Amino acid sequence: MARRCNIALVGNYNSGKTTLAESILRLTHATKGKAIGLLDTSPEARDRQMGVELNVVHTQYGELDLTLLDCPGSVELLQETLNALVGVDMAIVVCEPLSDRAFTLTPLFKFLDDWQIPHILFLNKMERAHDPYREILAAYRQASSRPLVPHQYPIWQGDDLLGYIDLVTEQAYHYHAGAAADLVPFPSELQAVEQAARAELLEALANYDDHLLEELLEDIAPPESEIMADLRWELGADLIVPVFFGSAQTDYGVRPLLAALDREAPDATATAAHRQINGEEPLAQVLKTFYIPQGGGKLSLVRVWQGTLTDGMSLNGVRVGGIYRAQGTQLESLGQATAGEVVLLARLEGIRTGETLSGSGQVPPLPCAPQLEPVYALAITPSKRSDEVKLTGALQKLLEEDPALRWEQHGDTHEIILWGQGDIHLQIALDRLRRKYNLPMQTHLPQVPYRETIRRSIKNSHGRYKHQTGGHGQFGDVYLDIAPLERGSGFQFSETIVGGVVPKQYIPGVEQGVREFLNQGPLGFPIVDVAVTLTNGSYHSVDSSEQAFRQAARLAMQAGIPQCEPQLLEPIMAVQVWMPQTFTAKVMQALTGRRGQVLGYSCKEGWPGWEQIEAYLPQAEMHDFVVELRSLTMGTGGFHWQFDHLQEVPEKLAAVIVQRHKNP
Repeated sequence: MARRCNIALVGNYNSGKTTLAESILRLTHATKGKAIGLLDTSPEARDRQMGVELNVVHTQYGELDLTLLDCPGSVELLQETLNALVGVDMAIVVCEPLSDRAFTLTPLFKFLDDWQIPHILFLNKMERAHDPYREILAAYRQASSRPLVPHQYPIWQGDDLLGYIDLVTEQAYHYHAGAAADLVPFPSELQAVEQAARAELLEALANYDDHLLEELLEDIAPPESEIMADLRWELGADLIVPVFFGSAQTDYGVRPLLAALDREAPDATATAAHRQINGEEPLAQVLKTFYIPQGGGKLSLVRVWQGTLTDGMSLNGVRVGGIYRAQGTQLESLGQATAGEVVLLARLEGIRTGETLSGSGQVPPLPCAPQLEPVYALAITPSKRSDEVKLTGALQKLLEEDPALRWEQHGDTHEIILWGQGDIHLQIALDRLRRKYNLPMQTHLPQVPYRETIRRSIKNSHGRYKHQTGGHGQFGDVYLDIAPLERGSGFQFSETIVGGVVPKQYIPGVEQGVREFLNQGPLGFPIVDVAVTLTNGSYHSVDSSEQAFRQAARLAMQAGIPQCEPQLLEPIMAVQVWMPQTFTAKVMQALTGRRGQVLGYSCKEGWPGWEQIEAYLPQAEMHDFVVELRSLTMGTGGFHWQFDHLQEVPEKLAAVIVQRHKNP
C-alpha cells in the first residue's frame, strides 16, 4: 500500500521552489512533457514573475503518494506559508547556496522547529555556488536550531558541478542532462573530505542512537540499513535536518532527493499520531480559501486528519458541495477523501481558513498558525462612486482568501483603510479586487489622526445666540471657563450655575454644543484634554430652548479656544523592533531618523543572535517604516506596535501639517 505524504516547499523569494515542484512533476511523469505553466498561473503571479499564493499538485513516486504545496517566498506573503505548514507532514526548505544570506531563513527554521515539523534543506542552483560546501553548511547551521546533516557531498571540476557522493552508501555519481546520474568510480582526491562529511552525518545520528554511538566508539562501520533507519526516525521526529543539493532547472539532484523522500519521509499516519489525532470521526482543517471567478464559487483546501469525508456530508453544519483533488488550476472530482489527503471542498459557506471541521462540529479546535499583525496600510476608494455598495462584500471575500489582510472604516478620518504586510501584498490585493470583482480602486496614504489641545486657560468666554423669526425666537446666553487638562484626560464638562440663570433643562444642550465644537478645532482637528465649565448665562422665558443654548455654547467655544493657544498633537506608537544583532545599530539610526525615541534594547528571547529595540515612534513616520526595516535587515526584521500617547508636534512641522490639511 502506498505511503501518503504532504510536503510544503518553502523558502525565500527566487530560491526556486516552483522550479523544484515542476522538476518533481516531470520526473514522476505527473504531466506530459514539461510541467512549466501548471503552477503560478494567476494574473497576479504572471505580472510579478513570482508566486503569490499557495499552489497544490499531486504525484506518485515509488511507494510514495505525494502532494506538494508550493508556498510563496515573499516575506509579505508569509501568512499563506504558515497556514499551509500546519497541515503538512514535512517541508523542503529550498534555498540558494549563498552563505551571506543563510541567516534570512532563521524565522522559517524557528517556526518549523516550534511546530516540530520535519524538514530537509535543498541547496538549489548549486552550480552557482561561490563558497566551499562546508562554509555554506556552516552558515546555514547558524540559522537552524536543529543540526544540519549532509546527505551528499559535491563533486566539482573547476567551477562545474559534476555530481555528488552519497554519504550513506559512499558511492559517487555524475549528473547527466535528461537522465539519471551515472555511478562512477569514487574520486580518490575527495577521500578525506568525504570521510569528514560522513563522520558529521554519523555523529549527528549517534546523538539520538546509543547503539550507533557504541559502534562509532568501537570503530565499527554501521550497516547502511541502520543509517537509513536512523535518518528516517530522526527526520520524522524533527531531530535533524538532512541536506541535499542540486539544480532543479536541469533536474540535477532531484532524483536522489525523490529517492530519499521515498525511503525517509514521514507519512501522514505518523504525523497524525504525533499530533495525537487518533479518532474515527471525520476531522479536517482548512489550510486555504479560494474564490474562483466567473461563478466558480468558494473552495476550501483542507487537510483530512482522520476518518473519511464524502460528497454531500455535513461538516460544522455546512453541506459539502463537492470534493476535488488539485493539480495546479486543474481539478479532479472525487467521491470521497480519506485520512492524510489534502483536497478541496466546495461551497463551505461561512467556514474560514484555520477552522477545524468535523461531522459533529463539536470537537476541540486544532492549533492554527499565528496571525501576523498588519504593518502597512493604504486608504482606498472605488474609482466609480456607484461601486461603493459592493465594496464591503468584495473585501469580505478578499480577506477570506488572504487572512493576512485587514480593513477598517476609520472612525476619525472616515477613510476605508486596507492593511497588509507590505506594498506588494496590498498591490496584489488591489489587483484581485479589480480582476475578480471588477472593482478598480484609487489609493492614497491614510490620514494621521492628529489632535489639538490648548496651552492656557481663559475665563468667561461669552456666547449669545439670538434669532428672531415670525413666531417664537431663539435665545441662549452662556459664559464658559476653558482650561487645559493633563495629557490623556480627554474632555470634562461641569457647571457652577447659581440662581437658575441657566435652567437645568438647558444645560445638556450647552454640553452638546461644546462637544460638537470640539470635533474640529481652529487647526482643523478634534480637540482633546480640555475642561469646560459653564459659569453664568441668561435665558428668555419664551424664546429659550435647548437648541438655542447648544448654539450659544458653540459660539462661546469659537470665541474662546483661539485665545487658549491651540497646539497640534500627534499619536505616538510604542514599537518593539526585532532583527539580527548585526543590524541593530542601523535600525536604531533609522528610528532616530524618523523622530523616534529609542528606550533601550535587549536580546530577543528564544532567538539566539537576535535583538529587540523598544522605542517611541510618531505614527506619521510609520507608514513605510516596514519597507526601510526590511531593506536594512535583508527582509528579516519585524515589529509590533500599538498606540501609546499623544505628543506635541514641533512648531515648524505643525505649521506645515496644518497648512497641508487646510489646502490638500
